[in-house]
Amino acid sequence: GGLSLKFTMGGCVGKGRSIVEEKLDFKGGNVHVITTKEDWDQKIEEANKDGKIVVANFSASWCGPCRVIAPVYAEMSKTYPQLMFLTIDVDDLMDFSSTWDIRATPTFFFLKNGQQIDKLVGANKPELEKKVQALGDGISWCTVSVSFPS
Repeated sequence: GGLSLKFTMGGCVGKGRSIVEEKLDFKGGNVHVITTKEDWDQKIEEANKDGKIVVANFSASWCGPCRVIAPVYAEMSKTYPQLMFLTIDVDDLMDFSSTWDIRATPTFFFLKNGQQIDKLVGANKPELEKKVQALGDGISWCTVSVSFPS
């Protein structure tokens, strides 16, 4: 079906909005929606343990381009299960988001072992696909070497 988008012009909508309705846009695929700093820490720890690269989408429910890219992002999370896809609503986690260098939403950060390895600003679909694909294809499950201390 077609995507119907309703925008409220003139910036942010107040907090009186229906949260449930707003949040649905970000779910889908294997995307984890981060709502607390604890969630974030837990997911990063999990990714590090599994050797997964994290794609973190700092987004906002009132931001038009964020809504447009959300289904694309969800689709990618299904295509590349070897990566971990997170979405952070900057309004939910203002303090946390302010510790990152976010000048616009959406901003995508790519993390390995908790360290930033790449970054993409804006809902640039071809560029996002390129970066995710490069990271996704760069991980081959066959070449994982495990060494046990003798």
